[in-house]
Amino acid sequence: MVSQPEPVVGGRGAVASCTVQEHQSGDVTVLSVHGTLDVLTTPELEAEISAAATKSPACLVVDLSAVDFLGSSGMGALVTAHSDLTPAVRFAIVADGPITSRPLKLIGVADIIDIYSTLDEALTALAPE
Repeated sequence: MVSQPEPVVGGRGAVASCTVQEHQSGDVTVLSVHGTLDVLTTPELEAEISAAATKSPACLVVDLSAVDFLGSSGMGALVTAHSDLTPAVRFAIVADGPITSRPLKLIGVADIIDIYSTLDEALTALAPE
């Protein structure tokens, strides 16, 4: 009997992975995403956004600074979250560079969701007046 090779996900033998960590910065809930945000890992982000939303935050920021790949499913999840949460919750994204910011701008997500280059910039912009 000939065995079939195991499927490889993500190339080079690596399996796509994503972690999401939640923390508070004043009145802002921050979800820091690390790793790959694709069709396999987007459900993790969606679950974390839903969990954060149950706490009724004033502001929710998704920080993509440590994302090494942003697929269309990840962008779709961000648009859906924005649609579901606003106007009750201010929603923003931290993204900079060709991996995250550029696709968000090319697809038009930046036209509907506030995108900041750094977390500090987002926190300053979302701070209560």
